[in-house]
Amino acid sequence: MVYFANLAQHTRRQPALAHWIGQSGRDYALSVESLESFAMAEAALYVIAKGGNVLWVGSADDLVADPMSRTRFRLALDCASHVFRFDAADDRLATIWDLEQAVPAPRLAAQAA
Repeated sequence: MVYFANLAQHTRRQPALAHWIGQSGRDYALSVESLESFAMAEAALYVIAKGGNVLWVGSADDLVADPMSRTRFRLALDCASHVFRFDAADDRLATIWDLEQAVPAPRLAAQAA
């Protein structure tokens, strides 16, 4: 199950976040997008997933420039259950590599005193 933070406070100003752990161990706070109606922003990276499995990671530029990425994107959309957006990628290729093997972050349980 994907961990959603701030879901109860989901508004247009403050989107719901899903935390995923990249293969490097980095925690990514990904914005949850609507699978049926998302539109790709030029500078953002997108993660298309089915449950806890990443199917495709990339950007709008990847779809234009890379026919292989475009094919993988179409296949991923056919069976996806979630779409996430990541806006702040300083090193785009390293971030794509890291997110391709990402897994949902485990939920943190509150400890009783």
